[in-house]
Amino acid sequence: MVDLNEFHKLLEGLVSLKPEKLYAQDFLLTWEKSLEDLKTVLKVAQIIRFFRDNNVSPKVYDSGLAISIFRDKSTRTRFSYTSAADLLGLQVIDFDEKKTQIAHGETVRETMNMISFMTEVIGIRDDMFIGVGDAYMRQVGQALDDGFEHGVLPQRPTIINLQSDIDHPTQTMADLLHLVDYFGGLENLKGKKIAVTWAYSPSYGKPLSVPQGIIGLMTRLGMHVVLAHPEGYDLMPEVVDLAKNQAKLYDSKFEIVNSMDEAFRDADIIYPKSWAPFWVMQERTKLLKAGDEKGLEELEKQALAENAKHMDWVTDEKRVALTKDGKALYMHPLPADISGLNCEHGEVTNEIFERYRIQTYKQASWKPYAIASMILNSKFKDITAVVENIFASNQPRVKYSNF
Repeated sequence: MVDLNEFHKLLEGLVSLKPEKLYAQDFLLTWEKSLEDLKTVLKVAQIIRFFRDNNVSPKVYDSGLAISIFRDKSTRTRFSYTSAADLLGLQVIDFDEKKTQIAHGETVRETMNMISFMTEVIGIRDDMFIGVGDAYMRQVGQALDDGFEHGVLPQRPTIINLQSDIDHPTQTMADLLHLVDYFGGLENLKGKKIAVTWAYSPSYGKPLSVPQGIIGLMTRLGMHVVLAHPEGYDLMPEVVDLAKNQAKLYDSKFEIVNSMDEAFRDADIIYPKSWAPFWVMQERTKLLKAGDEKGLEELEKQALAENAKHMDWVTDEKRVALTKDGKALYMHPLPADISGLNCEHGEVTNEIFERYRIQTYKQASWKPYAIASMILNSKFKDITAVVENIFASNQPRVKYSNF
């Protein structure tokens, strides 16, 4: 039985918002959107989840394509994007560059128009090269603008950033939805301390976009954001500067420390995640572009040797005990490097990860709804009317009950 009171409460929250840059716009960086935009994405994601939980189909398309372009490996984001598109009625096509004419010199401008005649949304993951991923997404956007303006495309597909070299907005918005759910409301996050810390990993070359995305989002919510990493493991300076400036604008607090213990002390939320130093990612990009395999091998040896100096940057019982009441919420985008489980030494001990494992799964479970919300908000001007029509139609997602 649908809870009418819960739905009307969600709807009232949506009606009170005035989004600015969601309709007919791409979603590339959270800080390009107003707070009203972000709150709208959150609220619509909650409503979509409410619909599915109550067997109401949010399908708004009878046909249409959702193209996925993954230039890096993915589990959660790949399946979340597919789930979101399917939930709305779109068919997902995985764009494999190796099976297209790109190898024969076909340009981005040509390719994107050719795949977009009946496409509503294009999700892109391009996070491996500094200075490339975000730029590529914007190049794709320019190609789509050209096709739409000249009448080639009947609609301009929306681009959703499924992780770039700068930001991972579908991850951070899912993280925020989890925090809102866990703490009982967005307003309850104000003043909460979140420790975004580097953690040891036996591998190198992990993207910067998750920690950058977290500090770029949470500094707008009145939170106390602490970025912690060993010396030399800096993030992109422009994103760090952005976080500093946002903290001043949004009555938040942002600080950088070189101690994991200091970051964890009295924290409400801990987000320990390995990443490669900015300079390593810059050098890696140069070597990859040059096809310098020997140089890449030397860089990996150097990076791993540096990582090994900081094996004590691990989330364990001692560190969790430093957090507020020893019970801070542990978060991770997954997969985590878990000491004693999938590696000898990693980001978190097996005991701590197991304690919070279900919470990390719940954290991940919000991503399909965050993506579906981004798609809906970009494709429909009056999102409140769309939500009301879905509810009024009351079409069941599952048409038959279990016999």
